[in-house]
Formats: sequence, C-alpha cells, structure tokens
Amino acid sequence: MTHTTRRSILVGGGALIASSATAQTPSPASTALPRVVMQTADGPITIELAVDKAPVTCANFLRYVDAKRYDGGVFYRALKLLPDPFTGLIQGGIKNDPARSFPPIAHESTKVTGLSHKNGAISMARYDPGTATSEFFIIVGDVPSLDAEVKEGGDPGFAVFGHVADGMDTARKILAAPVSATAGEGQMKGQMLDPEVAIVTARRA
Repeated sequence: MTHTTRRSILVGGGALIASSATAQTPSPASTALPRVVMQTADGPITIELAVDKAPVTCANFLRYVDAKRYDGGVFYRALKLLPDPFTGLIQGGIKNDPARSFPPIAHESTKVTGLSHKNGAISMARYDPGTATSEFFIIVGDVPSLDAEVKEGGDPGFAVFGHVADGMDTARKILAAPVSATAGEGQMKGQMLDPEVAIVTARRA
C-alpha cells in the first residue's frame, strides 16, 4: 500500500483494507476485557476492547459509549480493496460532529501496543497522529500495511484498540452495501454508503 493510499484512510471532515479470514482470536484474558455491543440497522457488532494494550484509545471509545454519543451515528464509508470486493474496511462514528466530539487523544502506535490491523480489528480514523476523536473503522481481512512502520521515522499508522468478538457477518454486509458513485471527495469518491447504515445504540455488554 502506497503512502497516498494510506493517507486516504484518514478521516474526512464529514466522511471518511486483505484476504478474508476469521476475526482476531480473543486473548486468554479476554473474559476480563470490556465489550461493547453496537446495534446497527444491519445487525449487532460486539467489540472487545484491548484496554490492557491501548488504554488511552479504549477509554476514549468508552467515553463516547457511556455518554451515548454514538447513538444515532452511522457507518458511512465502505472502502473495498480491489480486485477483491470482499475485503476492506467500514468506517463509522458521528462524522466529527463538534457538538458531540470530545477533545482529540494521543496516538497509541501499534509498535507500542503490539496490536495489528487483522481481520476484525477496530482502529481510530484520524488526520495526523494525535487528532483522533470519534471516528473509527473496522477491518475486513488482514491489512498490516495500516500498522506503524518499524523503521525510524516511518509512517505512524493507525491506532488499533480492539477487535470484533461477534458480528463480522454484519461488518461484511455493510462492506457489501451500495455506495454512491458521486459522493465523497478525492480518493474517497465512490466509497460513501448510500444509504448510510444507522448506529442505533452502542452500550457496554
């Protein structure tokens, strides 16, 4: 994946990767990790948060959940990695609504957390490191190119903070949903879901 393609994952102001496999296997201590059930119009997605590895990012996500700020949000972007349309990512959140957004958080690099953009990973969308607020994306297929580069001064990647414990069928359904041929700016054109998929509620399990 080129640097330009990686940059195209960055969250837009109002919008926003590869063989299909099973979701990431929960760690042995997964029973102690918090879970969030996100009810969408296409079905539920249960997310297990890696609070032991990405505490800052998880606390931020739970802050939105506990404040019910994801209620009424949407999945609005489906990025397919061609030539395989069944791999990619789906992005959701509150479209950086300033009335519902908390301050940005520090970037937790995958070099530090040891997490990776594997199938089912949930990660933060952002512009530059340290600008992530509410928007997130779920990976369908393994996309390690979104991890931080190991070399000094390399691309910082995106902050994985958990994985889908149940509901990848819902994630795949959203990825396969229709998109607008004209909506979206720049490289995001043709990736905006039409219609968007509602996030009805997001609650701790």
